[in-house]
Amino acid sequence: MKILVVQESDWIKRNPHQQHHLMERLHLRGHEIRVIDYDIDWRKEENRKTFTKRKEYEISKIFGEAKIKVIRPSTLKIAGMDYVSILFSHRKEIEKQIKEFQPDVIIGFGILNSYIACKIAKKHGIPFVYYWIDVLHTLIPTKSFQSIGKYIEKITIKNSSYVITINKKLAEFVTKLGARKEKTKVIGAGIDLEKFNPEKFNSKDIRKKYKIGENDIILFFMGWLYHFSGLKEVALTLTKFKNNKIKLLIVGEGDAYNDLIKIRERYKLYDKIILTGKQPYDKIPEFIASADICILPAYPDEEIMQDIVPIKMYEYMAMGKPVITTKLPGIMKEFGNNNGVIYVDKPGDVIEKAIELIESGQIKEEEKKARKFVEKYDWNNIVDEFEKTLETLI
Repeated sequence: MKILVVQESDWIKRNPHQQHHLMERLHLRGHEIRVIDYDIDWRKEENRKTFTKRKEYEISKIFGEAKIKVIRPSTLKIAGMDYVSILFSHRKEIEKQIKEFQPDVIIGFGILNSYIACKIAKKHGIPFVYYWIDVLHTLIPTKSFQSIGKYIEKITIKNSSYVITINKKLAEFVTKLGARKEKTKVIGAGIDLEKFNPEKFNSKDIRKKYKIGENDIILFFMGWLYHFSGLKEVALTLTKFKNNKIKLLIVGEGDAYNDLIKIRERYKLYDKIILTGKQPYDKIPEFIASADICILPAYPDEEIMQDIVPIKMYEYMAMGKPVITTKLPGIMKEFGNNNGVIYVDKPGDVIEKAIELIESGQIKEEEKKARKFVEKYDWNNIVDEFEKTLETLI
């Protein structure tokens, strides 16, 4: 099977998401994959060029032997005009790939290039699958364009051969946007239970490297550091507790990174807030193993977070770690209660809840519940289901 993927995010630099896992595993099963991506973070580049030419890459994010061909069309890097350039350069590239690569199916993870790909796919009689892992229009940096993005999504959903979402809450959302229930399916996030196996790792090496004591309590977060991630509020609450054993270990980079550095410096929390920056994906299980509790303290009223379930939740839980999270609708619907996920009202409540969990002795029981819940999400099962879904469309 030949699969063409289109997305409006950076396949190369961003942390592995659902599409990376699926496509690399499908590639290892013998399927041919090509990806058309977009340099979404170009606004953050220093001394950037106004125009960048088309480039091709061979990229593996998870498995070294799974080299995915990634094509980045030319981009006009001027605010507002970047969307216009997508309409032209991505259309040209999609047409080119249909002619040369001759895909059996096209899968869209974006807004504009998914709309374009859906139209072109229909013209050529190629099935188009719209895969939702986020509420896409809420991620558009220019607020005034978000309603336009939502309108475009509706059109694409209506014309898609099939719509797949990563969780139940997103399935409800796309149905409201016009997706037909009989053409909509939930294929949840997967987890590599061999890679994320708590029995394979110990906490000592990471703790030693970052000068964290064996008896210290580590609250762990990984991923892109959005301003709405709630990490700044968690960091600030560290100043209110005299318990010096609590450490906040954060792996990742992003918008809030510098703010966290400032909080650390202002309140002299050098030994309590550990910022590692971005780390190789194969080191992540070891980092999680070093933690006592993982956290997802995002603002509960943040629109972007209402319907999503980050893949990191499954990775945390597969490593046998309880997760303290704010009451995010998608998370609550997916995990419910009594499954190793503990809910708080706001980011500032995380530290107090962690102390309560540890002092009550409840943490061991929550660890068992977390691992047990995610065992049904083995990646092999997820890829089997995804592969069969695509085959029925061809």
